[in-house]
Parts: sequence; C-alpha cells; structure tokens
Amino acid sequence: MWEEINEQGYPRGYASVRDYVSRTLRDKPQPVSPRPPSARAVTRWILTHPDALSESDQLHLKAALTNCPELTALAEHVRAFAHMLTHLQGVRLPEWIEAASATAELPSLRHFAQHLLRDLNAVTAGLTLPWNSGVVEGHVNRIKMLKRQMFGRAGFELLRKRVLLA
Repeated sequence: MWEEINEQGYPRGYASVRDYVSRTLRDKPQPVSPRPPSARAVTRWILTHPDALSESDQLHLKAALTNCPELTALAEHVRAFAHMLTHLQGVRLPEWIEAASATAELPSLRHFAQHLLRDLNAVTAGLTLPWNSGVVEGHVNRIKMLKRQMFGRAGFELLRKRVLLA
C-alpha cells in the first residue's frame, strides 16, 4: 500500500502508513474468506464415483469446477476413463487417447495419454478382459509393507532374544 501511495506523491515514510493502518484496523474484524479445498480433497472428489459423493462434497466439487475450466475438462476425461475401466470398454481407448491428447491446457493428461500409446495392445487388453492380477499385486504389496515395517529391527539383540526364548 505504501508503495502505491508513495508513487502518487505521499511525503511520509513506511512507518507512518503502518501505524495508521494498525490504528485504524486494530479492533475491526477482518473478513474471513473460506479456505480453498486442498488438492487431495479435489482429487478425491474427482476420482470418486458421483453417486458415492456426499451432498456437501458434490457442492464443493461443483464450486471448484465452476472456478476452473481446466479442472472441468480434467474431470470429464477422468470420468470417461473410469467408465471405460469399470465397464471393460477397452475398444474405446483410442478415441479417449485422441481426445486427451488434444487438450493443450492439460499437459500432464496429454503425456499420460501419449504414454498409453507405447503399449496400446496391453492397455486395451487390460481394459477389456475380465482377468487381472489384483490378488497377486495385493500379496506383493503386503510383503513389501511387512518388509518396510521390519527394516532395521534385525540385529544381535533380536537374535539373542530368539535364541534365549527357544
């Protein structure tokens, strides 16, 4: 504020403006604007099926989408991809990739779509066939979690306790 009024010819220094503002605004309540939603919350709203969102989340998502047209385009592409994934419609993948690659305002989505082209047959099969490796991936994920939990615990103390207890 001081820089603006100084350019207009205000003769006094920064401290006098600071003192005036602090005296004037000291006891007056400042308007509190609502906090914008976090990126994690918006991501959750977009990735959740619209029927599974609560009413408040639907309202928040609608407000976020009206404020950002790029986010609206992203949500449409994500919903179309999710529909392909859940209904095993992998034959529609090339047209989705073409639509996603045409979005200049969403470079990350465009790169994702272009990377899908690298192995289009495998991705199409994954989106079409009813078989998946989810159970195997779940076991691998569980083993990795156990390994992370146990990292750094092995040593002579643990070995000594195991030997003495046996």
